[in-house]
Amino acid sequence: MGASALITGASRGIGRAVARELARQGWPVCVNYLERRDAAESLAEEIRSQGGRAMIYQADVADGQAVARMAEAARETLGPVELVVNNAGVAGQALFQDISDEMWNRYLAVNLGGARNTIRAALPHMISEKRGCIVNISSIWGLRGASCETAYACTKAAIIALTRSLALELAPSGIRVNCVAPGVIDTDMVQVLGRDTLRDLAEQTPLGRLGTPEDIAYAVAFLASDKASFITGQVLGADGGFIV
Repeated sequence: MGASALITGASRGIGRAVARELARQGWPVCVNYLERRDAAESLAEEIRSQGGRAMIYQADVADGQAVARMAEAARETLGPVELVVNNAGVAGQALFQDISDEMWNRYLAVNLGGARNTIRAALPHMISEKRGCIVNISSIWGLRGASCETAYACTKAAIIALTRSLALELAPSGIRVNCVAPGVIDTDMVQVLGRDTLRDLAEQTPLGRLGTPEDIAYAVAFLASDKASFITGQVLGADGGFIV
């Protein structure tokens, strides 16, 4: 049995596009979801109909034990996890002084803790085999900050530090760790900003449009491929030139 890819938050948006593209590249994929079982199952069925291998698994990435069980289920069904894509996340807007302890802790637990939990679950096999790849999804807001999105931006900045630190730590074991920092991507998550705000953000993007989930999926697939075998510890901006 070969190796598999585990993509967190893969039932919709960026994660869904990533799972679809990795399946096209030949990876058996474990589609993690929290609530949208219907969406996760439809994606898995689509992948299977095209000759790929896929499974779905419900887990809150903030729950380390649930994530460990998910990695084990992926190993038993598809093969040991040798590619982790940490995509699951929560986002929202609030003034800093209005951020509750519950909100702050949830953002940290999902966006940063979820990445830690997933990597930790997959790492023993990667280290023993001296191969593997981790791709973390950050954000341009983790690079430059975002007014009224302090909690989100803090977690995404931490993801970049996690990427760079782990890349150094795991390089002797042959494990690559990289990061994609998306710009404003046209997903359900950003629709809450409203049409006018999204139009302004598109105008602020030098390429003149919002990104698509597929734009990010292609970047992830590249970093996961042998073509990126000498790339580790890097943050790849996929933002249409928003940050130059």
